[in-house]
Amino acid sequence: MAHLFIVDDEESIRSILRQLFEYEGHRVTEAGSGEAALKALESMRPDAVFLDVKMPGMDGLQILDEIRERDSDLQVVMISGHGTIDTAVEATRRGAFDFLQKPLDTDRLLVTLRNVLDRKGLSESVQQLRSEMEAGFEIVGESHAIRQVLERIERVAPTDARVLITGENGTGKELVARALHRLSPRSDKAFVEVNCAAIPSELIESELFGHVKGSFTGAVADRVGTFEQADGGTLFLDEIGDMSLAAQAKVLRALEEGRVTRVGGGDARSVDVRVVAATNKDLEAEIGDGRFREDLFYRLNVVPVHVPPLRERREDIPLLVTHFASRMAEREGLPRRRVSPEAQEFLGTLDWPGNVRELRNTVERLFILASEETIRRRDVELLVSGVQEGGGLGSRLLEAETFQEFRDRAERAFLLHKLRSFDWNVSETARMLDMPRSNLYKKIERFGLVRED
Repeated sequence: MAHLFIVDDEESIRSILRQLFEYEGHRVTEAGSGEAALKALESMRPDAVFLDVKMPGMDGLQILDEIRERDSDLQVVMISGHGTIDTAVEATRRGAFDFLQKPLDTDRLLVTLRNVLDRKGLSESVQQLRSEMEAGFEIVGESHAIRQVLERIERVAPTDARVLITGENGTGKELVARALHRLSPRSDKAFVEVNCAAIPSELIESELFGHVKGSFTGAVADRVGTFEQADGGTLFLDEIGDMSLAAQAKVLRALEEGRVTRVGGGDARSVDVRVVAATNKDLEAEIGDGRFREDLFYRLNVVPVHVPPLRERREDIPLLVTHFASRMAEREGLPRRRVSPEAQEFLGTLDWPGNVRELRNTVERLFILASEETIRRRDVELLVSGVQEGGGLGSRLLEAETFQEFRDRAERAFLLHKLRSFDWNVSETARMLDMPRSNLYKKIERFGLVRED
């Protein structure tokens, strides 16, 4: 049952609409003037408003403007006995859901009402989804180190200043970027993320700037790049340190001119984009080695934000464990589990080279595999650390029957650990291991390594 609000100076129209809507099972409230309608809306929030255009005193368009000022999500259907195309267009431009002309047609009214309520349901679903997503991207912690990050976010978010986020893999650089967008005046526009390390160098320019049909093999249609997709919003360039020098030059030009040109195209297009970049590399060292442009670094590094590793904010680990356990229970619909104080204390002593991401994966593993309702220290020792004699990784290695099996198990565990540490960025993992990328791909296939999430 919906709550419908009818605003019309003609009592006969209000009576007809009330009878129709109440017959359909809805609750109806009436007002005979614009002034009365606005006063009533101070204390109630209907699901939809049916509003006459021509009334004494304030007319319908003025009331529509006032409603839009107070509540931009409230759906309003305009009604007029003197409807013209110009009036309908003006009402729609000001935010009306639809425009109906008197004499009112019952079938059209009911179809419009159904569409209004469908739109309202969709809007509420989208809002719920947005809230759930924001909860998933929440920055959790009360340590001095993380409070400094949050204070920096609050200061810079309302501006258009470019931000360079630095930190190890798994520390939460994407969360910072999303918080900057969410707290900015651009929050109602797009947040577009590009993982520069995951896109081959020969395709990164097409990804960023788009391309025109036929500009290269495989370009079977025009494509809009991420700069254009993020127009009016925020473009997050993750792992910017892995971008090729050629692409860096074009990004620099786009930042300087506020214009982009699609690959194979000739027309430059204006874009209004706030760029936030992130990297786990020391870009100043990369500049010294000739792998990153100094001028681009200074363009991006207007406001630096460094996200500390988890080992530098161990006091946040209990909060993070509770947060991840709660999210796990909500997402999977499972009973909540308790983490014993001894298990919490022990988790706080581990090194966490994969940072918050590794802790999250660990909590999920404990949540799924621990045998009792309360997760205890022995569960952590068995399923995570491998430090307890007779348990964990060490015992599984020692159970190998041959030296080759032992070596395979150790190599598999080592590679899986490194891949997790670098968020399954194969190129970065291979580089740190001083191993050809093709060899690492072969080992991933040989050992059947699969990313958990």
